[in-house]
Amino acid sequence: MNAKVKNPKKAENKNSNKKNILGKNSKERSKNIFIFFCVVPTFLLFLLFKIYPMIDAARMSLYRSSGLTSTPKFIGFENFEILINDPIFWKALGNTFFLLCVFPLVTMLLALFLAVILTKGKLFEWEKTLYRLVYFLPNVLSMVVIGMLFMYIYDFNLGILNSFLDFIGMEGLKRTWLGEKDTVLWALSFTMVWQAVGYYMVMYIAGINRIPQDLYESATLDGAGPIKQFFLITLPLIWEVVRVTITFFITGTFNLSFVFVKVMTKGGPDNASQTLANYMDTQAFMNANYGYAMAISIVMFIIAIGLALVVKKITEKEVVEL
Repeated sequence: MNAKVKNPKKAENKNSNKKNILGKNSKERSKNIFIFFCVVPTFLLFLLFKIYPMIDAARMSLYRSSGLTSTPKFIGFENFEILINDPIFWKALGNTFFLLCVFPLVTMLLALFLAVILTKGKLFEWEKTLYRLVYFLPNVLSMVVIGMLFMYIYDFNLGILNSFLDFIGMEGLKRTWLGEKDTVLWALSFTMVWQAVGYYMVMYIAGINRIPQDLYESATLDGAGPIKQFFLITLPLIWEVVRVTITFFITGTFNLSFVFVKVMTKGGPDNASQTLANYMDTQAFMNANYGYAMAISIVMFIIAIGLALVVKKITEKEVVEL
């Protein structure tokens, strides 16, 4: 009798186990289907608008073409041979590297300084909020608007900068800031820094706010001043944020330089402010030399990827966890 009673229980247990397994499999299948329909459309859009244009640009760099309506002619690596012998290309390359050196360094140092002041400085809360809004405001404005604004600031006759130099009795320093070879790149660099510094400042502030206040209090008791605390506590604990922003600086240099050069100088005077991005745009849409423009874009891509890998390797170190 006992054996007859136990058998139904075993059968019930087996049935319940099967139901549990089927239920788990069903939930897992539903979860996978949900993930599939979330990821695949995004991946397809990424292929369509990112990967395909890059592959097509590499392909078109091997052709001579005047645009979308023309029939491309395969010429192999002739565009790259022309590139090597093009003095304007080398001028644009040098200007781009100048901006890649000045813009990231100045912007990062200034953004770090402002972030530390607005988090650790002895300011009222309303003052910190006000300064954050003021510094971040340029990121809300269109880059075209900023470019036009600084065109008026740098104007020789009506510009605020030269008017200020007149006011303080330093007329000898007045310049046609966007019209002289010695000053045009510095003027563009200042505009780029002014536009971007607030954005990176906010990123650094977010990183600093994650650091426990106890660490600073302990360092203060041990006799460490603000500068020592920055290098021993703040910088190591936000290093990953700094690494990410350095990569952003590289891509940002290409984007900002293109817009500001296009609006403010058109590459002048005498190609003194010509950059790779602007020269590519000129070749494609002004000179109807589409294949040559794609060759320039390939060089830009290689430079950006190469610099990103170099920066990643140089700044690589053990992560300090909070």
